[in-house]
Amino acid sequence: MLPSGPVMLALILAGAVVAAADLPVGEIVGTVQCADDPAQSYALFLPRAYSPDRVWPVIFAFDPGGRGRTPVERYQAAADRYGFIVAGSNNSRNGSAENGRAVMVMTGDVLARFRIDERRMYVAGMSGGARVAFSVALGSRQPVAGVIASSAGYPDEKPRKSLPFPVFATAGTEDFNHLELRRLDRTLTSPHHLAVFEGGHIWLSSDLAIEAVEWLELQAMKSGLKPRDDGEIEWLFAKRAAAAGDGVDAARYRALRALAEDFDGLRDVRDVAAQAAALGKDKNVRAALKREDDEDDREERLLHEVWMAEGKLATGEDRTAVLAELVRRWKSLSDAAKKPDDTPDRRVARRVLSGLSASVKTTDADYLRIISEYRMVRTGR
Repeated sequence: MLPSGPVMLALILAGAVVAAADLPVGEIVGTVQCADDPAQSYALFLPRAYSPDRVWPVIFAFDPGGRGRTPVERYQAAADRYGFIVAGSNNSRNGSAENGRAVMVMTGDVLARFRIDERRMYVAGMSGGARVAFSVALGSRQPVAGVIASSAGYPDEKPRKSLPFPVFATAGTEDFNHLELRRLDRTLTSPHHLAVFEGGHIWLSSDLAIEAVEWLELQAMKSGLKPRDDGEIEWLFAKRAAAAGDGVDAARYRALRALAEDFDGLRDVRDVAAQAAALGKDKNVRAALKREDDEDDREERLLHEVWMAEGKLATGEDRTAVLAELVRRWKSLSDAAKKPDDTPDRRVARRVLSGLSASVKTTDADYLRIISEYRMVRTGR
């Protein structure tokens, strides 16, 4: 969790920190050692406009492999454009028991070195790093201003209808956590946005990071964390309206509905809301949305069917029959995943196969041979 007020004050008063003036602006510093614990470090980006004369919003980022520079690179353009500091932990990683300390030490060090707007502290992560980000946001005594979650959601399996912070989530079309984030998007009613891109289980792109920060800028203005900027509001509205296109399809329906929701309270959105409502009644749009929901249900069913078959290996049932069933299911998924045309069925198969391949827990030698033959080679595309 983020440091409490007394902890932050103690870090500042200790004086054992490198002055912010010793760090360059406008470029990434790959390793900044934490004064409180030199074994902990983070990658850092200070926007070119940075000066200690004002407070700055900050994004604390967590990579699943402890590669702090990776998220800082992705958020660099957005941070420079909108005036954010970005710090990416080099110690937080999947499966580490030290993640809590990595979060505490890095955030404390950044808060001690720089003038941070403590009302606008954001957390971001990818895969297991997204779960760390959510853990920080859910458990911190110091409220976070928002979460940017790439390719994973909550650190537990608890569904939530409302959160005290906005969430911008991203997932690739072939991401094995695509279904998880679709379910999160469907269930959550507090401010949130899901952006789906062509690709796999990877960090969001720099362009998508700009969209995420722009969305959080709007949320900050709506909640009063950032002063209202009518010029920025109108520019972002025009950008989003142009990106929505002019077709009659599910993508435009989602874009217009999100446009109306995101700018409600900031400008007049009645016309956009009316267009979204009309599209939502179109039979072709409704059919497309129904197909997407059906794909989600099919993906979940395919996963559970394999998991149930896996469970039979330990129940004493006919081992030969169970292994034959598993071969059939894995081969069927593999065949569908290798189809040359990019269809919804192929994407579902690739997501299911990737998810199964990434979550192997069995020690059964015969089953491991089946998995080895048909498993998906993980790639971010």
